[in-house]
Amino acid sequence: MATIERNGNVLAHHVTPGEGPGVVFLGGFKSDMNGTKALALEDWARRNGRAFLRLDYSGHGASGGTFAAGAIGDWYEDALAVIEAVTAGPQVIVGSSMGGWIALLIARHHPARVAGLVTIAAAPDFTEDGYWAGFSEDQRARLLAEGQLSVPSDYGDPYVITRRLIEEGRDRLLLRGPLHLPFPVRMLQGTADDAVPVATAMRLLEHAEGPDMRLTLVKGADHRFSAPDELALIERSVEDVLARLGEGQTK
Repeated sequence: MATIERNGNVLAHHVTPGEGPGVVFLGGFKSDMNGTKALALEDWARRNGRAFLRLDYSGHGASGGTFAAGAIGDWYEDALAVIEAVTAGPQVIVGSSMGGWIALLIARHHPARVAGLVTIAAAPDFTEDGYWAGFSEDQRARLLAEGQLSVPSDYGDPYVITRRLIEEGRDRLLLRGPLHLPFPVRMLQGTADDAVPVATAMRLLEHAEGPDMRLTLVKGADHRFSAPDELALIERSVEDVLARLGEGQTK
């Protein structure tokens, strides 16, 4: 594990050397770089001699900072800082859930750094369209008055949703304006995902513009998207993007 520093926080990451274009994995909300998908993809990269990067945003995993202090823009800047520091040239970015939103932000603002995208249950705009839209009037009032709100999670302790997370997220929304993705894009989505509905994947596919975009729905797959067949599909999707770039599946 290596680290860099950004905005007073140490950002942990792990680099697997190999050929380019490299592959970058961006995890989800309150996840870390030691998750099943990240490690499986790292193993694939090692077997195929492909450069690979996984990382922890501030307040996540082994990185410094606190989760409740962060917001989408912070985690986007964290990811970009690590990518800029330790990779060269365009990368194939694999974004899971919130990581899909962050990957799309990088694609919008730094397209020269993106060779292609693979998203897994991408969750663009979830702070607004998921949390804020789903809160009751009482929850919204408490969030605005107290600055934070605890909500149940299927993955352990309740999530602390802050007023800053909601308000800062409004500056990062992607589905309200043009989103051009001029490279191969493969979107993966489970039909049994209780966190990110199929409707979100369809909305993203219809909203974004690009010459080579595909959405694959996996019947019965949930938000974890970590069963063996699902992990293999992620790997094949990365290989497909690389093949579209003229790299072939492996070297």
